[in-house]
Amino acid sequence: MKLQTTTQEIKIVKAFYTPEEYLQLEEKADDKNEYKDGEITPMTGGITNHNNLAGNFYVCLKLALNDLDYEVYIGDVKLWIPRYRQFTYPDIMVIEGRPTYYSTNTTTVINPRLIAEVLSKSTKDYDRGDKFLYYRSIPEFQEYILIDQTKYYVMQCVKTGQNQWILTEYETEDAMLKLASINVELSLKQLYKKINFSENIE
Repeated sequence: MKLQTTTQEIKIVKAFYTPEEYLQLEEKADDKNEYKDGEITPMTGGITNHNNLAGNFYVCLKLALNDLDYEVYIGDVKLWIPRYRQFTYPDIMVIEGRPTYYSTNTTTVINPRLIAEVLSKSTKDYDRGDKFLYYRSIPEFQEYILIDQTKYYVMQCVKTGQNQWILTEYETEDAMLKLASINVELSLKQLYKKINFSENIE
């Protein structure tokens, strides 16, 4: 069956796609879509709080890691998760050293050390549950940061051993988030700069 796209989004014309077919479609699509073991799912758009939180975190990481051997990516770089046959777009990824790419496609990486997601109403349960399960199958993955956009609240999960993770919660403006996998520290006040908690969430 022939692949088709519209100017706005991928037009789903069959039930199952190979990873290669998905990547071909995604190159032409205006909107981002995720891939889950053969199925293509459109992603919802983020509101300004979501965008600002991801941007604030990205800027802090870029400044802190500027002269070190890390790469920091925001939003538009895809992640391939081989065990679960998934392509997704994490809000933030940090890679130690050089990125390892999926095939010859330089828009998709497979080796993040840290991943951060800004929670939204529609995705928070998935981000805390199945998505974390999928991320944990990545050998290089050491730290997961979940950022609430309705209040000062960050959940940090750090790998401490084989199948072992420790959870730390940060809930006040003056709390200091200490990233274990990359030795970076920032305050929630920095992270939540210009965030309007009265703004409706996604």
